[in-house]
Amino acid sequence: MSAFSSLPLVIEPADLQARLGASELVLVDLTSAARYEAGHIPGARFLDPKRTQLGQAPAPGLLPPQAQLEALFGELGHNPDAVYVVYDDEGGGWAGRFIWLLDVIGHSKYHYLDGGLLSWQAEGLPLSTQVPAPAGGPVPVTVHDQPTATLEYLQSRLGAADLAIWDARGPSEYTGEKVVAAKGGHIPGAVNFEWTAGMDQARNLRIRTDMPHILESLGITPDKEIITHCQTHHRSGFTYLVAKALGYPRVKGYAGSWGEWGNHADTPVEK
Repeated sequence: MSAFSSLPLVIEPADLQARLGASELVLVDLTSAARYEAGHIPGARFLDPKRTQLGQAPAPGLLPPQAQLEALFGELGHNPDAVYVVYDDEGGGWAGRFIWLLDVIGHSKYHYLDGGLLSWQAEGLPLSTQVPAPAGGPVPVTVHDQPTATLEYLQSRLGAADLAIWDARGPSEYTGEKVVAAKGGHIPGAVNFEWTAGMDQARNLRIRTDMPHILESLGITPDKEIITHCQTHHRSGFTYLVAKALGYPRVKGYAGSWGEWGNHADTPVEK
């Protein structure tokens, strides 16, 4: 049995510290190269967050090519028994996107360090500058469609009573006041709750404990299919993570996000 099997998706620094020596642990740092080099959680492997995205206009948030995913997971030492613990230093955006990526390859053994590097440091836990060697060459992975909403799928679901579209962008993007694509505004029926509003500033950017109440008030409820997005499915990595952590059974990330929707000629828009 794994040392992590009794833990929820979202864990505390003490939970991780007690298990740093576990053989199944793959600890992934999604901060920045400079932050990682200055000091990271012992044993963590750095992954440039941009490698989780396609990075090409107009929809840079789409999935990278299969070969790039296989190289990425090979470097991390991916294997069927691996238990991933992921963290960043921004409250969970990049870490949440990586958890979505794990869902995409059908790997469900993962945890998020609540508050990430900030909560670890706040508790005075040790940092390291030692860099683990890359684990190996490319490993085969299978891409699963279920965790991802495509543009066509989202179009087909618009207006459904059991759908909640969670727009994680800022309010000015949602209203169309700030335009960062060919079109401004939001997907019809989408509900806006900015990603950073879900982070507890007083607790080192941990996920707010009242998120269930907030989501209930917004109509983002467990009986619905939740499709979350932002501009590139980075900020909505956090909202995807929150919905998963709360046990919502049907959650998808719209990887194309507004970069795709707002630059497409035939997509409807509300303001």
